[in-house]
Amino acid sequence: MKRILITGIGGIGGTNFLRSLRLAEDQCNEKFFIVGTEYNAYYIEFSDADVKFRTPRHIDPEFIPTLLKLVKDYELEFIHPHPSSEAKIVSEKRKLFEDLGVKMLLPKPEDIMPDKFYMYEKLNASNVPVPKTIHIKSMDDIDEAFRRIGSPLWIRSIIGAGGRLSLKVNNVEEAKMWVKLNVMQGRAKINEFIIQEYLPGRDLAFDSLWFNGRLITSYARERIEYPFRHISLSGITGTPSVARIIHDNAVNSIGIAAVKALNPNPHGFYSVDLKEDADGNPKITEVDGKWHTTAPLWGYSYAKVYNKPSYNIAYVYIKLGYGEEITEEIPQTNLFPEEHYLIRQMDSGIILKNKNNRWRIL
Repeated sequence: MKRILITGIGGIGGTNFLRSLRLAEDQCNEKFFIVGTEYNAYYIEFSDADVKFRTPRHIDPEFIPTLLKLVKDYELEFIHPHPSSEAKIVSEKRKLFEDLGVKMLLPKPEDIMPDKFYMYEKLNASNVPVPKTIHIKSMDDIDEAFRRIGSPLWIRSIIGAGGRLSLKVNNVEEAKMWVKLNVMQGRAKINEFIIQEYLPGRDLAFDSLWFNGRLITSYARERIEYPFRHISLSGITGTPSVARIIHDNAVNSIGIAAVKALNPNPHGFYSVDLKEDADGNPKITEVDGKWHTTAPLWGYSYAKVYNKPSYNIAYVYIKLGYGEEITEEIPQTNLFPEEHYLIRQMDSGIILKNKNNRWRIL
């Protein structure tokens, strides 16, 4: 029996990660004893962890001591902090866990939730395609951006996920008003914005699993619709409600190059966001040592439909983290068959479909 600590079990990603391990129990003659933690007092109720424990927030000085106590009390062997904010602090404090014999498969802390302008500079220096970008330090930088890059532009926060404080702006006045409003209302400081070339093409994602610099497997997808997009000014609400798997060598190559530009020796799970320009050329908008929200759900869905455990990317990740051999052959790119759509909506369940079949996942 593998004894695992998973944090953030009440979130969508954490729920799907745990669900994937439960499927592996059925398909692979495995058994997991899972201790799950969550800060939100309501969302913790969703989880089917063997033991559920509410922790302080990740910024609380008692967060790490609480996890360490759980490790000792339940003799846990492996830790998977699912939310990026929690993964970053666990990675920073990894020696405390390793001293207790706890395994993990986490990127270095500087690879998790990197500052978006820092990321842009790293990728640009490595000749990875990125949108033209200017860091806003004063309102004059907004004028300069429209002079140098043109119009429209895309403005967003340098920190946070889910399209935080992002907006398409058509002129200097709109951009300045957006920055002023968010600064005035305390959501950000002026130097926490970047303004970028607007990319009107496909919204793409690349997810990849690495072990000591070696790419284990990856896949690419196109985001087609977002939930509740009509109530978001940018139309982006973080995780898509409809997406489809694509096989695209250009996306795969650029995704791999982006991860290696961030860290030449990647170790763990890395996600990449891309948008295409008006000519269909993909450019990197973000690379991060984290799991995309739906990454474990894609693996769960394909493994369940095709009864193929090697599709279960969360399970493959756990086996790697335990130092176990992956016996099934897994492709480095295009893990999943293409042209399958993952359709999800609150309170309506999840569907996987292609042109010939439709499967109810949940």
